[in-house]
Amino acid sequence: MGITNETQALLGGDSLSCLNKKKSNTKRNLSYLLNIITVSIIAYLCFFATHNHHNDNETPKVDPHKKKNIIMMVTDGMGPASLSAARSFRQFRDKLAINDVLTLDQYLIGSSRTRSSSSLVTDSAAGATAFSCALKSYNSAIGVSPDKSPCGTILEALKLQGYYTGLVVTTRITDATPAAFSAHVDYRFQEDLIAEHQLGEYPFGRAVDLILGGGRCHFLPTSKGGCRADDRNLIKESSDTWQYVGNRQQFDQLKGGKNVSLPLLGLLANTDIPYAIDRDEKEYPSLAEQVKVALTALSDATKDSDQGFFLLIEGSRIDHAGHHNDPAAQVREVLDYDEAFEEVIKFIDSTDVETVAISTSDHETGGLVVSRQVTPEYPDYIWYPEVLLNSTHSGDYLAHKIADYKNKDDTAKFTKFIRHEILETDLGVTDYTVKEVQAILDKVNDPANLLYVLNDIVSFRAQIGWTTHGHSAVDVNIYAHTNSPAIRDKLASAKAYHGLSGNHENIEIGAFMEEITGSNLSRVTELIKKTTHSPSLGKKEFSVDEFHGNV
Repeated sequence: MGITNETQALLGGDSLSCLNKKKSNTKRNLSYLLNIITVSIIAYLCFFATHNHHNDNETPKVDPHKKKNIIMMVTDGMGPASLSAARSFRQFRDKLAINDVLTLDQYLIGSSRTRSSSSLVTDSAAGATAFSCALKSYNSAIGVSPDKSPCGTILEALKLQGYYTGLVVTTRITDATPAAFSAHVDYRFQEDLIAEHQLGEYPFGRAVDLILGGGRCHFLPTSKGGCRADDRNLIKESSDTWQYVGNRQQFDQLKGGKNVSLPLLGLLANTDIPYAIDRDEKEYPSLAEQVKVALTALSDATKDSDQGFFLLIEGSRIDHAGHHNDPAAQVREVLDYDEAFEEVIKFIDSTDVETVAISTSDHETGGLVVSRQVTPEYPDYIWYPEVLLNSTHSGDYLAHKIADYKNKDDTAKFTKFIRHEILETDLGVTDYTVKEVQAILDKVNDPANLLYVLNDIVSFRAQIGWTTHGHSAVDVNIYAHTNSPAIRDKLASAKAYHGLSGNHENIEIGAFMEEITGSNLSRVTELIKKTTHSPSLGKKEFSVDEFHGNV
């Protein structure tokens, strides 16, 4: 039956048009409903995918039995401000863009809290023991617990599993950081005993396969130019077992690590290797050169093994420059370390063995501030890296140079030497004052404090500030790189005792290494509990200045 005009009028218009609109609305509603269902399903799937990924990040699975290389790197005394200063110095020196950063900058993952068991401000011994034994101990403790009982280290635990091990530093090899991984003594000043432990004279036996650094002094008696309290010549005693290198020429004969017979004992300086700013490249290798030798030698030694290697690398003298409040020396020490870190990155990216490098500091030294108010008026917002570039030697080096000057009694000649050679030539300072010259002359018989005067002349002009000649409690950065997706995922976890992103206690770094390798520090602790670790009666205690390379 047709639709009448009346019906059309009642429907408000053309009836066919109206019916078509109803059909269209129905389709639109169905489409809208299907869209809602589709979006809901996608959201549901995304939620569970994200949730599962989050869980993977919290508890990533790393196979502890898989062959690994573990590279622990320590920037002794480097806080965040040290890195800022070094970065700006390098950009100025090399005329680089502001976005041209250090290698370290590209691998920042977190930060570390540094307190020891005895103080909010740690020393290097307790700081390194936190890494090596994964526990807090007292300031001055070397591989021992707060009750002074020896604690097993990650180096020893991995040696027990069949890893090869190495230590590469720029201080004495018996200094706090390398010692805390390879020895057990109550106090860090027991460097003669530390040397014995490092060569294997304790219940564990020899735990270290490669040693490169300074510190020949504590391996030799005074009759042979050393500083041991006894008459032992540890270098001679170990010559049937260890390949020994004692200078640059012998180091070069290692051919970049291809001509190494492990165990290797490399003692390249009597005490500390000179600062990078002072170092004669013909006499001493850089940290990067030492690292290349170590990586090559240890990699070759383990190429047919089921286990890899553990290597400790320390940019040791960043700390000394901080103690000396020497900005010119410190920025160059940081850059020297950055070059070594770059060598490690290259190695990791080129090896097929699962490898991880973790770099952090034991503490900050000097309370460095990259700005300084030098007048009573409202301060300028600036500092001057060019002042550090003009300095060609450390304050430590120049204090020795002044002490060795032969004509101190000739006041006019000596003053001219201070003005023209020390200030103008060596420090690049031409606007010195009469008061500053006199301050130097007043300290010529006090070289330990003379270097502070020299360094402050530079710091003042660079507008670099320092708050202490000791350590500070500031949190320090954690950097890491790996070629393993599983280890990378684990590093990315911020949860305590799971990963290392975010902010963590320093002992978590040791715990991280223990977990991913399946090693057992407690087992080592049992093996070494009878270790001789107490100081000998009558042994003198070293001063802080002696620890940190003062004249």
